[in-house]
Amino acid sequence: MTTNAPLIMRIMALSINTAKRAGVIIRDVLKQGDLGIVDKGKNDPQTEADRSAQRCIIASLAKKFPSIKIIGEEGGSDLNVCDEWLVSELDETFLRQDCPADWRDAQPEDFVIWVDPLDGTAEYTQGIHSNNETKFNLKTDYIIGFVEHVTVLIGIAVKNSAVGGIIHQPFYKQSSGELGRTIWGLKGLGTGGFTAVKPPANEFIITTTRSHSNALHQKAVDVFNASKVLKVGGAGFKVLQLLEGKAHAYVFATPGCKKWDTCAPEAVLEASGGTLTNINGEHYEYHENVEHVNGRGVLASVGNNHQELVEKIPLEVRQAVGTKQT
Repeated sequence: MTTNAPLIMRIMALSINTAKRAGVIIRDVLKQGDLGIVDKGKNDPQTEADRSAQRCIIASLAKKFPSIKIIGEEGGSDLNVCDEWLVSELDETFLRQDCPADWRDAQPEDFVIWVDPLDGTAEYTQGIHSNNETKFNLKTDYIIGFVEHVTVLIGIAVKNSAVGGIIHQPFYKQSSGELGRTIWGLKGLGTGGFTAVKPPANEFIITTTRSHSNALHQKAVDVFNASKVLKVGGAGFKVLQLLEGKAHAYVFATPGCKKWDTCAPEAVLEASGGTLTNINGEHYEYHENVEHVNGRGVLASVGNNHQELVEKIPLEVRQAVGTKQT
């Protein structure tokens, strides 16, 4: 089954298991306490967890699929990793499903894989809480309001479009008490790992950034006169608000997030029937030479009124965000 499955199904199946392993690394770094924080820019920290999780993901995918282009947030990664970090097993449960016809014949040169090894780094660095600063319990000592925003994102683009995605939550607490949840989506096949919920019909709830706002962005948010605005960290976690019925739209009317932030969430959301575009209603491209910054912001929604939401944002706001479509 593994060797005969179409290439996209094998990439998805390995990405599911690789994202889970990266989640273990992220929890382990936090448990050890030395985050090794480096500031890449304003509100843009990088930790040892970002670096190590990316090495795990890219080394595992590159070894299995050496001819496929992989782009990670943390730049070039050392592919020589310890065996403990190298993932080679594919998720057999996923492989039992039928591959959508549109992707069945996709070739290695058609793919670009976009990796954000730790989406929500700022929230990760703020997420420790313990009565004992040197020793704490992974299951009880986290401030869930912060670290639950953290996700591992692996997005799979085929011929420039976001097609498949994995969103892994390292700190999601299962009813059993175990930590971690892995959500996947593939256009034409659907989604797995969670139960989609429709948002409340008698409200309009927006989710948006908690750290990258400005006057222009706020103007775009205000025009919706939302009944509630949820400010959370990470593009992956914002899209989860839509998938789980906690919000109707994700509004981010400013440049800032990158292709590795949106490729996986876009694929998962659209596989579930939603839409993710720039604030003009245009889909981003995900080929290997594309500009990494999402220059025209992000607008995501569930339901069939996406264009109505686009048009509700004043034209002067949409024109002022960014400088060009990429």
